[in-house]
Amino acid sequence: MPVVWQRHPRYFLLVALVLTTTFFLLSPYQSPLSTDSYAAYIRDGTLPARLERAERVYQKVIAGRKDLIQRYATNSRDIVMFPPDKDPWPAYTVWSFFPPSFDCPHELERIGALGDGGKWACGMSRLEHKPDCIIYTFGMNYETTFEAELLERTRHCQVWGYDYRSNSFGSHIKNNYRAHFFSWGLANFDSHESHNNPKLYTLKTLLEINKHDHIDVLKIDIEGWEFDTLSQIIQPYISSGEPLPFGQLIVEIHAWDKKFEDFLPWWEMLEQAGLRPFMNEINLVYQNYNRGKDTDLAEYSFINIKGNNIFISDPQGALGYSDVR
Repeated sequence: MPVVWQRHPRYFLLVALVLTTTFFLLSPYQSPLSTDSYAAYIRDGTLPARLERAERVYQKVIAGRKDLIQRYATNSRDIVMFPPDKDPWPAYTVWSFFPPSFDCPHELERIGALGDGGKWACGMSRLEHKPDCIIYTFGMNYETTFEAELLERTRHCQVWGYDYRSNSFGSHIKNNYRAHFFSWGLANFDSHESHNNPKLYTLKTLLEINKHDHIDVLKIDIEGWEFDTLSQIIQPYISSGEPLPFGQLIVEIHAWDKKFEDFLPWWEMLEQAGLRPFMNEINLVYQNYNRGKDTDLAEYSFINIKGNNIFISDPQGALGYSDVR
């Protein structure tokens, strides 16, 4: 063997270089390795570590948003949601300011049908055996493949569906004792007396009626009402310092006739409450049938990083789910 190395010294140098590089990358003691590097990534396997790393990345995006605003305007009032097709052709739309850059700390998958109806969700496997799993969903309009898949994949999840335009869930859900439907709407005020049509409820009132203290997944598609409704839901929790009562929010945002100076503080309210976007999907089905119009509909999925919900806290044991909200 020594003869081989003497005849082919290049082989020796190559092997020595590979071994040295491998040792350098894997060594836990070398100092130049930053916490954001790949080596740190593969060593940081705990849920708190993944959340901390994702938050560091997200804070960079918030700083980048401020830079993007300053690049094209002096303040948010001068930012146009969808710039017109004319000089100087600024290279952005409103969605450029709000990328879903928070890394889902679990599996990321689309639940329900491809195309319209399916939604992006994070860590649904954590709900499969959760005894007190609660799903609230508003505005399905008979498109319930998302809800049907969650019912099929979980043992205990109760799905509470509300839509004043419908009389029932869609055909994908039939006679399931864990599915509860009401022809009511979600709003930022209560209006459900006998003479009110449609009957509208705040989320707080529905939680009180159903005797629920948490929601694992909250899904909302209420045709533009999401701005006032989510403000009414979230502001009291920001004021009190209490965490939001839901672990994940999936919402379709309808930016019809919105101004950036109004959209930005609304989005920042979501962030202040602990909501972090991990996925979005511009509604190209809507865009296909409204060609020449703005791409002003987008689905966003958020994880709540505050509190003790199932997506950011590991159960204490196999039967410890009651300790997690």
